[in-house]
Amino acid sequence: MDVFEAIRTRRSIRKYKDKQVPFDNIVTIMQAGKYAPSAGNLQNWKFIVVKTDVKRAAITKACLEQEWMEIAPVHIVVLAEPKKAERHYGARGARLYTIQGCAAAIQNMLLTAHSLGLGACWIGAFDEDEIWRILGLPEEASVQGVITIGYADENPAAPPKYRIEHMMFFEKWWGRIELPKRHIGHWSTFNMKAVYEGKKLAKKVHKKVTEKVKEKFRKKQ
Repeated sequence: MDVFEAIRTRRSIRKYKDKQVPFDNIVTIMQAGKYAPSAGNLQNWKFIVVKTDVKRAAITKACLEQEWMEIAPVHIVVLAEPKKAERHYGARGARLYTIQGCAAAIQNMLLTAHSLGLGACWIGAFDEDEIWRILGLPEEASVQGVITIGYADENPAAPPKYRIEHMMFFEKWWGRIELPKRHIGHWSTFNMKAVYEGKKLAKKVHKKVTEKVKEKFRKKQ
């Protein structure tokens, strides 16, 4: 599975089979998170793997009681170390760069899980204080997300997405291109040709209709 195929076909999975995930796969998924980009290559994140029934149940409750989470055999809690970024980049490092880096790590893990034939879901709704208590976290740790992982027991349909031309601009906000380019939404080479042929046909029809109208008008005179 190539990268774009993994991105295109990945789904958020909320139903899992009663089947354990090989530990090697879990490590591979976290390795993928490790290779995400981070400001200054600080890698100011930590991953906690949760597999025991008791702690998964507790984390499920802390995530606003999303009961489906408890079925997933593995939870990976993604933590940030914002003070590490703050020392190098100030408040922007703590508030922005840290979140960006953890988000990139989570996306890497989601895609890797999918490429390994596993299902995963990114959970961002949780009681951070409660997760601190459950996992015995230090004060400097910031909870960024929870990832559920397991073998999918559902095959969700692709959610609707906007076409790329609805969300891309050139050079400035609402900047548009003068002529259609290849491989941008509707504006493929095929569609360009179809538009061109359509214009030619419209002109031809217009010419014929005009000639007939003129001919009828002359006859009436």
